[in-house]
Amino acid sequence: MVGAGMGVWKLMRGVRQLELHRLILALIIFCVLSMAFLAYYVSNSPKIKEAPPLPFSDCGGGGVMSLGASTAAAGVGSGVQRAPLYLPQRQGRLRQVKAVDFSRTEPVVLVFVESIYSQLGQEIVAILESSRFHYRTEIAPGKGDMPTLTEHNRGRYTLIIYENVLKYVNLDVWNRDLLDKYCTEYGVGVIGFFKANENSLLSAQLKGFPLFLHSHLGLRDYRINPNAPLLYITKPNQVEQGSLPGDDWTIFQSNHSTYEPVLLASTKSSEALAHVGPSPLRALHATVVQDLGLHDGIQRVLFGNNLNYWLHKLVFVDSIAYLTGKRLCLSLDRHILVDVDDIFVGKEGTRMKVSDVEALLNTQNKLRALVPNFTFNLGFSGKFYYTGTDEEDLGDDMLLQHRMDFWWFPHMWSHMQPHLFHNVSVLAEQMRLNKVFAQEHGIPTDMGYAVAPHHSGVYPVHSQLYEAWKSVWGIKVTSTEEYPHLRPARYRRGFIHNGIQVLPRQTCGLFTHTIFYNEYPGGSKELDKSIRGGELFLTVLLNPISIFMTHLSNYGNDRLGLYTFESLVKFVQCWTNLRLQTLPPLQLAEKYFQIFPEERDPLWQNPCHDKRHKDIWSKEKTCDRLPKFLVIGPQKTGTTALHSFLSLHPAVTSSFPSPSTFEEIQFFSGANYDNGIDWYMDFFPFPSNVSTDFTFEKSANYFDTEAAPKRAAALLPRAKVLALLINPSDRAYSWYQHQKAHQDPAALNNTFHAVVTAGPSGPRDLLALQRRCLLPGAYAPHLERWLQHYQPNQLHIIDGAVLRSNPSLVMEGIQRFLGVTPIFNYTQALMYDDSKGFWCQRVEGGRAKCLGKSKGRKYPEMSPESRAILAEHYREHNMDLLRLLNRLGHALPSWLRQELQSTSWS
Repeated sequence: MVGAGMGVWKLMRGVRQLELHRLILALIIFCVLSMAFLAYYVSNSPKIKEAPPLPFSDCGGGGVMSLGASTAAAGVGSGVQRAPLYLPQRQGRLRQVKAVDFSRTEPVVLVFVESIYSQLGQEIVAILESSRFHYRTEIAPGKGDMPTLTEHNRGRYTLIIYENVLKYVNLDVWNRDLLDKYCTEYGVGVIGFFKANENSLLSAQLKGFPLFLHSHLGLRDYRINPNAPLLYITKPNQVEQGSLPGDDWTIFQSNHSTYEPVLLASTKSSEALAHVGPSPLRALHATVVQDLGLHDGIQRVLFGNNLNYWLHKLVFVDSIAYLTGKRLCLSLDRHILVDVDDIFVGKEGTRMKVSDVEALLNTQNKLRALVPNFTFNLGFSGKFYYTGTDEEDLGDDMLLQHRMDFWWFPHMWSHMQPHLFHNVSVLAEQMRLNKVFAQEHGIPTDMGYAVAPHHSGVYPVHSQLYEAWKSVWGIKVTSTEEYPHLRPARYRRGFIHNGIQVLPRQTCGLFTHTIFYNEYPGGSKELDKSIRGGELFLTVLLNPISIFMTHLSNYGNDRLGLYTFESLVKFVQCWTNLRLQTLPPLQLAEKYFQIFPEERDPLWQNPCHDKRHKDIWSKEKTCDRLPKFLVIGPQKTGTTALHSFLSLHPAVTSSFPSPSTFEEIQFFSGANYDNGIDWYMDFFPFPSNVSTDFTFEKSANYFDTEAAPKRAAALLPRAKVLALLINPSDRAYSWYQHQKAHQDPAALNNTFHAVVTAGPSGPRDLLALQRRCLLPGAYAPHLERWLQHYQPNQLHIIDGAVLRSNPSLVMEGIQRFLGVTPIFNYTQALMYDDSKGFWCQRVEGGRAKCLGKSKGRKYPEMSPESRAILAEHYREHNMDLLRLLNRLGHALPSWLRQELQSTSWS
């Protein structure tokens, strides 16, 4: 019995253990399923939305106050002696400053940098470039020659900037005297920066100036002196509360009346004042000072730090304007337009709801009180209407209900990128669908403005897009962030193509994925930093017209679009005198090209040298169609013969002939450039259709066309360039005979002697002929212009006289220069034709195939009188050519050696 009982007990215990194991297993499975369900629920449920951030409040933290009042408020009463910083403001002091005639200098800034890599130097240049000011950088000389400062009794620079002011004050006596005399005579000011480092003394006098520097200080509570004469954009009614970044600030002290503080701050602690001398803790110390020129006749602005702090950038812009008599200065007007892309586009959970649309309207009304005519500009793709949640679809309805409160512009119907459409009619049909949607829902269709999704097809130009835009929508204005490149943003420019004005578009740190304040990339402080003196603020400061790209998702969720622009507008109006306003796109474009007329003509870049451009360029296009080398002329030097000789080479292919200009395309030199690179590439075969690697084009007027080198280098930076030079006197005579054969009245009615001796009061057509005869023959400056954009090893100069007498020798040299293989035997391919008096192609049967009747025509010899006049005219030009060729290490052309010998030059 006992044994049986024990057996039953063991059996029961085993059953209980098995049940326990099952129970534990069931609990584990339950927990796993619960976690999976919870994860699914959390990931697919809308986030609990926090209250959107509030925009910056109205201006506060200190109203307008005089320096005396602010000092007293800081605890420095009338009974306390003020530190010897600056004399109080004196009435009439500015009348002592000598009036300056700024018209005697070129509007160019000379910037002395420590090195090409120095951060401050790059920041200085970035502001000059953003403002479109011309400048030249030089490594600051400790010793050595100062750059040439004058030319033809005019100053070459209107402002001098030193990245390190110590390099200025420590110049050797000769150069310092030279620079100071230049500044005094031409009224040129100086801006200098002092950034303390570990080797800087705590206190020192600036060499040669009644000014003391105290460094390595920590400062707080930045103020603007309302009495500073240089203030223009900067509004002096604010105090930037809190500590300034770093403990390496420098303050300036002086009792001389020439110095006026611009920016002032208090020290963080009394210990920091030990080497400054006795002064109250909250006394104001100048970190930026303006030298009125009462000491030595030169006006200056000195900074006790670099440009890292935003307020220094603002004052730096004002300093440039003041010291150049506002020659380098924008007006106070700033036009802003806020585009809201992707209306009706976006995945569920990121779109606008009714409350978001109400907030959009409310903010627009508030901004209109600050920015005249402010209106959000909404870009729509109708296909995605009603594709959100029920709440978001109601938001769509409310947008349409208030459609007349906004401006509107079209994207593509299905939000596709236009460069993917190769057929104009198909692309136009997509646009018509969007237009029908707009008409059915009462959206205005007459704004004349459109934006392509991802800026596709705008630049690089997709000609089909421009044609479809004009035919369907009557588009006159668009914008892009891609011209000439996305980055750096300060290089963005506008242009006009095919009757459509393209404006630069700016980013503002808001993209489709930046929808929550606390999840902003880098933290919300990065967005606030951009607004409060950072990138977004500087965009408005340095650009008279700014079109900002935002997205639908930036106005739902945390409504960062509303937060950003309401905060930006208030910050700009608190700290600057800028006059913000908004204009519709067509008026904005008109204003833009009034301000920047030089941007009307585009500069076509090579799309394959920018990955972003290549991604939004048609896959049917290839940069391999572009030529590998150019024959640039000049005209009447034998370029047509050279073209025919090159075309004989089995590894070389010429461009297709033009119906109007024959073997020349003349793309970089005239109106054909406006047709764009698609038009240009059509003159060259697809690589798959030819077996040669070397395509080229010849346009002889490229040589002396001012715009041609820059245009050619932008599109063909790696191309090689061939120039063909003959005696310029012979070239001039040949051009005259060419024009005479083409029935030019000026050539028919005047002898060549009359043409070259015509005075400035001669008939217009006669002077025009004279220019075309004489100007191309001044070879050196034209070659120098090409060398500004191409390296010397990309330029091959051909002796035209040798091409005429021994073409095989010349062609062998060209093949080596181009790197063409195999070497073609021109001795066998060419033969001399006695009747033509020139070398021609040898064809079957040993016959000569020569150029047409217009080539190599015979005409009377030039008169000795005319040749003597031309020899004298080109004397100095030929000397310039001699110096240039010697510098480049090129052999002298035979005709140039003869000219030098005949005039007994050494």
